[in-house]
Amino acid sequence: MAALLLLLLHWNPLPMSWLTGELSVLVVYIVLGSMALKRAQPAGAGAQLSGIPYVLWIRGIGSLDTRTERVSDSVGNGSRPSSFGVALMPEASTRTKTPTVPRVGEALWNLGFRPFYLLAGIFAAVSVALWICQYSGYLPPTYAEGAAQHGSEMLFGYTLAVVTGFLFTAVRNWTNRPTPTGRTLAALAMLWLAGRLLVFTPFSVAAASANAAFALAVAIGIAVPLLRSGNRRNYFFVALLGFLGTVALAVHLRGRVWETSLSLQIGLDVILFLLVVMGGRVIPMFTNNGVPGTRAQRHRPLEWFALASVLLLLAADAVQVSPRVIVVLSLVAAVAHAGRLFLWQTWRTLSTPLVWILHVSYAWIVVHLLLRACVADGLLAAPIAIHALTIGAIGGMTLGMMTRTSKGHTGRVLFADRYDFACFCLVQLAALVRVFGGMSLPGRYRDTVVASGLLWCAAFALFAARYWHVLSKPRLDGKPG
Repeated sequence: MAALLLLLLHWNPLPMSWLTGELSVLVVYIVLGSMALKRAQPAGAGAQLSGIPYVLWIRGIGSLDTRTERVSDSVGNGSRPSSFGVALMPEASTRTKTPTVPRVGEALWNLGFRPFYLLAGIFAAVSVALWICQYSGYLPPTYAEGAAQHGSEMLFGYTLAVVTGFLFTAVRNWTNRPTPTGRTLAALAMLWLAGRLLVFTPFSVAAASANAAFALAVAIGIAVPLLRSGNRRNYFFVALLGFLGTVALAVHLRGRVWETSLSLQIGLDVILFLLVVMGGRVIPMFTNNGVPGTRAQRHRPLEWFALASVLLLLAADAVQVSPRVIVVLSLVAAVAHAGRLFLWQTWRTLSTPLVWILHVSYAWIVVHLLLRACVADGLLAAPIAIHALTIGAIGGMTLGMMTRTSKGHTGRVLFADRYDFACFCLVQLAALVRVFGGMSLPGRYRDTVVASGLLWCAAFALFAARYWHVLSKPRLDGKPG
């Protein structure tokens, strides 16, 4: 895989400038250099990565290679781990059955995060790769007719797939009731896939219907356990998914309901609200649990104010208020979320990548809000602010959560290995190049778009390749899910 990545990055038919070439070398340095470093097993539950700068030294902890992982010793003294991570009983005179190795794919439909995280990772890499080729003129505009279609696919294709996988898994934990699995989960995955394939056809109504139906089906899938358990605190997720279905319908009908750009902005505002809600719930908890000595805090007035500021921005976009109002609301929201992030003590998390990636991604929300104020004031082009949110915040936070969920819900140790760290670095580099590269090098804008896209594709291709077996095979501890 390393050799293939090296060839892909150095053999490139696109007309790259010096910027893309240098970034290609940097990608190889991060991925291949981290793969070559010596592995180290965790010393205990509280083991942390070395504080030495990661680009110079990365200690691989908790390898995800299923051929060498150990399961908990639950079969008594004398058991030994096999090469496939299955505990074997010692030889006996009586005949015993040889444990069977789980076949790849047999656990894929056990819980929502499994198929949708895998689909999201593959789609994120393939979709952006196609968009880059089209943007550079190497493909006709058959995949995405303009930036708006590309944006809608990343919103309702990638992001909604991750949200679906997360909510199907989280709602089961919140309510202790089942969410869609098995054939129902497979049918939902097929509906999502139909929405992606219909983009290639002239049937815009069919594409709109499939995407809206998927969002509605997911809403129903979480509404049933939430209602049966009386979990009122999370009812709003059902409403937001239903609203996203309406927005998807409007986007794919191409201006017949709302203007496409307005529909996409409202959709992004809804996803932003989901990020700040879930970020506020999990980031302080993960920080305190994962970084000893950290005291991440939440202040209720600031929490409510930060959430309200995003809702006000969503409402302002929906009714299309004057740009001056957007400037004020964006700046106020940026200050609120910066204060929130400060209370979470981001500077203490730098040696713990599984926590660090969530903090850095949340910081991109503050950057996005500041840039939105600049856009509304006419100082910047809108794509700069949009990609601070979509690549930096959404891309980084979803990648961090997919990694964490995939490990935790398959019975693996919650440590980021060298591959996880490479994914985190690549997606953050993609955001930096797309946002600040585009701002500082306007003459090289096209090159920054292509370079950022390549970094994004590398991050998610590596995630999909690395977690294919993790997501498609049963838990290591034998528990359901």
